[in-house]
Amino acid sequence: MSDVPQIAQKAPYPVEVEAGKTYFWCACGRSQNQPFCDGSHKATSITPVKFTAEETKKVWLCGCKQSGKAPFCDGTHKGL
Repeated sequence: MSDVPQIAQKAPYPVEVEAGKTYFWCACGRSQNQPFCDGSHKATSITPVKFTAEETKKVWLCGCKQSGKAPFCDGTHKGL
């Protein structure tokens, strides 16, 4: 099993989220439905990050899978 996330892209994903809705952000980088989980992590020990949107707005979800503030982008991709 691989414990190292794959870099899906070296930029964040701008996503409109809805208040009260629960999302599962892909942490492994293997999902074909980026930035959200499609179950591809099952070949790894990495699990998706569950979060519930507090308000309806645009958020920037991490694409490099290295953010210290996952699932949100913290700019880590700029150093990769």
